[in-house]
Amino acid sequence: MLAKNKTVTGRLWTYVRDDRPCGGSDPPAAMFFYSRDRGGEHPRRHLSGWAGTLQADAYAGFNDLYEAKRRPGPITEAACWAHGRRKFFVLAELRQVPLAIEAVRRIDEIFAVEREINGAAPHQRHAVRQERIKPLVVALEGWMRTERVRLSRHADTAKAIDYMLKRWPAFTRFLDDGRICLTNNAAERALRGIAIGRRAWLFAGSDRGGVRAAAMFTLIETAKLNDVDPQAWLADVLRRINDHPAARLHELLPWNWKDRPAKLAA
Repeated sequence: MLAKNKTVTGRLWTYVRDDRPCGGSDPPAAMFFYSRDRGGEHPRRHLSGWAGTLQADAYAGFNDLYEAKRRPGPITEAACWAHGRRKFFVLAELRQVPLAIEAVRRIDEIFAVEREINGAAPHQRHAVRQERIKPLVVALEGWMRTERVRLSRHADTAKAIDYMLKRWPAFTRFLDDGRICLTNNAAERALRGIAIGRRAWLFAGSDRGGVRAAAMFTLIETAKLNDVDPQAWLADVLRRINDHPAARLHELLPWNWKDRPAKLAA
């Protein structure tokens, strides 16, 4: 973001709802927020009126959300296996560390079974996880704890193991709830456009520009999640919104609009 005689790093936060992996019928959606920094007060404000399950990385700013005394209720933490696997993958790919290679192999077995139940109903996912994935997870935990005691706390592999073991309840929460995904890759994919696009547009001109960028990303990514062409949708909505009744604005949301092109063609 532009600042006086320099630029500073702003932040874009994204929250994604996508129940398609568990056979949910609610339309997927993304919500972006902008802030000047990455303080924990921002997610507390973003989610102040919400309770549920939040799947995220180990960012410490989320910790207050998981407190039992939080109102309107504590948020349940679900850790992301892609983040846990990534730490081992880097060591296995770049340094060919045997322990990291074995960790990746074991975690990939979990991912392989999980791919088979993608899109299944929650009760089906739960049943498969209990029967086929839970034994793999239990074996992985036992293996990591055995190997960890042999490593120096300064070893990179030890740090990768500690990342998971210190958050083990959050990493295993998906086993008992078929609605929880194995990863938060839906949010990671929603952020991909920002990482690629900033090479072209470089910066926001002000805080207000950052807020507007977050609003635009919210619209564009939500359209993409619903398999709607963002440009076609925005062009049509901007053309119609002035004369559209305020009580029927929901008709212009991407998941309600997506049938309109077919109706117009007919």
